[in-house]
This record gives sequence, C-alpha cells and structure tokens, in this order.
Amino acid sequence: MSHLQIFDEADAATPLLDTDDAAVIAEQLGAIGVRFERWPTREVASADEVLSAYAPEIDQLVAADGYRSIDVMGVTPDHPDRATIRTKFLSEHTHAEDEIRFFVDGQGLFTLHEGGRVFNMLCTRGDLISVPAGMRHWFDMGAEPQFSVIRLFLNPDGWIAQFTGDDIADRFPRLEPAHA
Repeated sequence: MSHLQIFDEADAATPLLDTDDAAVIAEQLGAIGVRFERWPTREVASADEVLSAYAPEIDQLVAADGYRSIDVMGVTPDHPDRATIRTKFLSEHTHAEDEIRFFVDGQGLFTLHEGGRVFNMLCTRGDLISVPAGMRHWFDMGAEPQFSVIRLFLNPDGWIAQFTGDDIADRFPRLEPAHA
C-alpha cells in the first residue's frame, strides 16, 4: 500500500504526517510539485507485455510531456548486482528532467527533500510518481528488492544524476522489508 511520511529535515525520528490515504498523498506531494497518481493494475508476464498493457496511459504521458525514451526496469532479490544498483540511488541527487516512474509490481521508497521537509514516499504496485527536474531526492529499493517500473525520459540517454554531496539521505529511514 502506498505510504507517505513527512519529516522536518532536522528530525528524522518524528513524522509530521504519516498516511496511507491516496488523496492526502496526492495533495501533499502536489503542493511541492510532485505528481502522484494511482493507475489500474494489469497482469503481465514480460517487459513487452508491460508496455503493451499500459500503452494508453503511456501514450497520454508522451502526448502531454514529449517523452522520447520508455523502458521497463526491474530488480529482484536474486539479482547479482542488487547491492551495487541500490547504492547508485541512495545518495541525494537531482536530474535535469522529471523522473517519472510507474510501479508495475513491487515497491520502492522515493525520498524527496523540499522546503525544509523530507517526504518519504513508499510507492507500490499501481503508483505513478513524477519528481520534478531539479528536486533533491534519493531512492531506496531495499536490501532485497522486488519491483518492476516503467520509466519515461525526455533524454534518450536515460537516467543522469547530479549528486548534491549532502549526507542527508544517511539520516532518514530506508526501505525496510515488509512484515506480514
């Protein structure tokens, strides 16, 4: 289930807001320029099926925003490079273009740093998030990642980060394994 926690940037222990309500999440993220939507989910077995199954939604995003490169990326707990891939995203960074992801399956924690606040946004199956260009953020897929996302880019070269050098990401909660 989608989950948002908002913290003061000086206090990683006490959430100012803690909610699973999708409407509240969309409102809170929208206030800082982040797009959050819940899309219908569909059963798919391969990357080609993912792009075909979500073609209407992808086509709308491409028509509205001009994305030129679209792919499907996923990581599983048995991926041999999962630790290296995880580390790549854990430090605060920005991008010159929006970072847009749709979670086809699994989960990941986007943490946004804006206006003196830190927004821990747990994205799960069916969530679309678009982090605006220039917004400071980081991403944690967890020590045992399990997710598949559709990624859309304006730049055909894909994901390019500019790291801030701030160690703030080390002070805030990471993605913990789900417990039944």
